[in-house]
Amino acid sequence: MTSLSSQHGPKLRSRKHGAAIPLDELDKRLLNLMQGRFPIAPRPYAQVGAQAGMTEAQAIERVRQLIEVRIIRQVTPIFDTRALGYSSMLVAAKVDPENPWRAANVINAHPGVSHNYLRNHEFNIWFTIATEPGSPLGLDGTLEVLGREAGAESIRQLPTLKLFKIRMDLEMEGDTKALARAAEAMEPAETEPQPYDERDVAAIRALQGDMPVIEEPYAPAAAKLGIPQQEFLALLEQMQERRLLRRVAAILYHRRAGFSANGMGVWKVPDRQVMELGPRMAAFRGISHCYQRPTYEDWPYSIFTMAHGRSKEECDAILDSIAEHTGITERMTLYSSTEFKKIRLLYFTGEYRDWEHKHAGL
Repeated sequence: MTSLSSQHGPKLRSRKHGAAIPLDELDKRLLNLMQGRFPIAPRPYAQVGAQAGMTEAQAIERVRQLIEVRIIRQVTPIFDTRALGYSSMLVAAKVDPENPWRAANVINAHPGVSHNYLRNHEFNIWFTIATEPGSPLGLDGTLEVLGREAGAESIRQLPTLKLFKIRMDLEMEGDTKALARAAEAMEPAETEPQPYDERDVAAIRALQGDMPVIEEPYAPAAAKLGIPQQEFLALLEQMQERRLLRRVAAILYHRRAGFSANGMGVWKVPDRQVMELGPRMAAFRGISHCYQRPTYEDWPYSIFTMAHGRSKEECDAILDSIAEHTGITERMTLYSSTEFKKIRLLYFTGEYRDWEHKHAGL
């Protein structure tokens, strides 16, 4: 396996969604609330509006405008991939640096690829992939097919060993100090498959994707299932208690919202300190994802932290603050230069089996 320890790759450049646009303080407050936890309630915008200091109608109109100008990507449920029994992992691939788009397009065609980035490293494509429960190919077989079709020279599997944090909130009101400030560390999150039934699956199919920005955004999904809205909301709350549903939230276009940089800080942490320091690293406001992943002879980095900032310098400040607070200084930072794909996965569709039939004859 070729070493992952050297840093090669393209220079950083802007991504496809354009420059940030100005936001007033009310927009920023509303975006923080919408990212945090959108209420599971009959009239959620009334609650969000009250917290933001505006009416329900004003909250709905502002959210619609923020979608129109491509600040908000979507308002959507966020289900837990692993709790639903899907197998998933982060993958680093070494592809032709002269034509990475060819490999990226092959990888993007898989319905379980949710994120795919070009990063400043000799392993230049980094993507997350999931396969559905009962997949004949499974993750290993799927990656074998993808690697061959993408012409990857090498693929490195980086599964999650321990999940310390996964919560993509961009701090709209705070400054760099707010992003680089540590909060109280939380216990590592549960990632094992949880029980669910056909009623849960039907609810997921009815609600997943973009939710309408209307007074009662849960009502259309309840109508699809033929049940009263209150019964549907109670089911969602139960799914949240069982960890199938993490939350409902607004997902933003990072660059348009002013966060033009993301740096994947990877840390060399002694095994005996991983369980202590992982939660402490995850507690920083500017960190959206924090995992323990496997180490290799040529890859000694066990904890991965994803930092988001308004600039590369702000990402560096977040990671420098982590180093100062934990005493871990041996790290590498991989910056993304191109976003090839970023979506929320859709679950329990026929697309996964269609892909396996087309690409592996299954």
